[in-house]
Order: sequence, then C-alpha cells, then structure tokens
Amino acid sequence: MIVRQRTNWLKMLFIWRGSVLKKIVVQLSIITLFSLAIYFFKGKIFDYKVHLNPTIFTLIGLALAIFMGFCNSASYDRFWEGRKLWGLLVIETRSLTRQILSLVNDSSPEVKVEKEKIIKLISAFSWALNFQLRDNSGTEHLERLLSPEQLEQVKNKKFIPSIILGFIADWLNEQNKKGNIDTIVMTSMDHQLNQFSNISGGCERIYNTPLPFAYSVLLHRTVYLYCFWLPFGLVDSLGWMMPMIVLLISYTFIALDAIIQEIGEPFGEEENDLALNSICRTIEFSIFEQAGIPQGELKKPDTYFID
Repeated sequence: MIVRQRTNWLKMLFIWRGSVLKKIVVQLSIITLFSLAIYFFKGKIFDYKVHLNPTIFTLIGLALAIFMGFCNSASYDRFWEGRKLWGLLVIETRSLTRQILSLVNDSSPEVKVEKEKIIKLISAFSWALNFQLRDNSGTEHLERLLSPEQLEQVKNKKFIPSIILGFIADWLNEQNKKGNIDTIVMTSMDHQLNQFSNISGGCERIYNTPLPFAYSVLLHRTVYLYCFWLPFGLVDSLGWMMPMIVLLISYTFIALDAIIQEIGEPFGEEENDLALNSICRTIEFSIFEQAGIPQGELKKPDTYFID
C-alpha cells in the first residue's frame, strides 16, 4: 500500500506511484489513436458515415456513472471492512497481551519465559493470517516466532492461524489447571480468542467471496464500448479537440474501473491494497513493548512506502 504525505495540486497531476495510470496507459493510447483515426476520416468507416447523436452518450454516460458508483461503493465496503477487521485485531492483540501479563498469577522466571513465548504466538497469529490472505509462506517470520515443535505442527497446513490459536488456548488451559488463572479470567481470555477467530473468519469471507463476476464483466464491457463509440458522437461537434476530450473521459471511466477491481481485493500486494505487513509490524512492536521483549525499530511511513 502507498502511504504518501499530502502534496500540492501541481505535483498531484504528475504522481505516478500509487496511480492506476500505469495499468491503463496502453488502453488509453489505443483509444487516443483510434480517436485520431476517426477524426482523420471524419467519422467514416470506409464510405459510410457513422451518425451518432452526442445526446445518446450523455444518457449512457449518466447510467454508466451510476452503475460504476454502485460497484465502487461495493468494492470500497470490502476494503473498509478488511481495514476495520485488522484494526480490531490490533486492539484485541494488545488486550490479550495485557491480560496474559497481568492476570496470570505465577510470576516465576519459568512462567515469565512462557508468557513471552505466548506473546510471540500472538504476533505469529497476525503474520500467519497475513500470509494466508496473500498466499505466501511467510517462513522467515514464523521461524523466529514459533518453536521447532510448533513449526513442525504447522508445516504444510492451510489454516495456520487457527492452529496457532490452538497453541495459545492449550497454554491458557494448562495455566487454569495449575490455578494460575481463575475461571472468570479464563472465560475473558477465551472471549479474546473467539474474537481472533471472528476476525480471521471475516477476512476469509472477504478473500473467498469476490465481487460477482457478472458485475465486473458488464462494467468492463460497457466502459470500453462506450469509450470506443464516443469519438463518432463527438467528431462533428468538437473537431480537432475530440481526441483530447475522448482521452479525458476515457481516463475517468477506465481508471475508475481499474480502481474498483484493485480495492475489491484488499488483501493483495498492489499499491492501493491494505498495508498488512505494516499492521503486523505495529502489532508485534506494541505487544513486545508491553512485555519488554527486545525488538528492532518499528518501520515508520516516510514520504511513501509500498507494503
């Protein structure tokens, strides 16, 4: 994800990174060349003059804009729901860490070491969920946060976050049997783990249920048909300015189509997807800081970064 400081209006006109322009520059070039050809031939195909009233494009453009607005809202809802789920994960990880540090009664050195291991498991859960949503292995993070025995248990597993939650639940159950956690506290911590499961399930729901393909196909086809027919309707009224106006209108519609497709899958690794790596680093930094576990410096957003 691109995180960029707000800049002035002139620089915004020429920003490349974070823009979808590089995805659609070929399409825009083809439409512009096509518009120039239509202008050169005065709107004729061979000897046949194509007569299209600009009013038709006004009506179609209005309907297309309304439909694109609906699809954009649906895509942004998916993006924002994903962000809320990961924001809730930040809160729940800190809350569970606090409970483990303060409500597990045994303060012996052995239990302190065990607490640090469990807190590392909490961080491992966030990284594992990240990797599951992005279809990555994430071996480098899991190797430093899990024990060799735990690594062996999650090896070649698909739903690693659920297995890690099982590790945490087993430890809490063991502490309950030893009398280090009373039943009320155990119930509260179990509620926290249920929240972790709800967050994981919510993210999987977004990941496994994309926008209906029929919407994407209809929107994509309509946008391109509209853009390629538009020169015929404007060539007589605009003259040599027609290719420039068609380029501007095409950029608006095609870029919005590309943005809808991009943010509709918020857990990817494109420039406008959610910054899951940054969120995972924030979770790890904050809970390690609570527990006093040594760590590296947290990466801060500068002018921009891709996560």
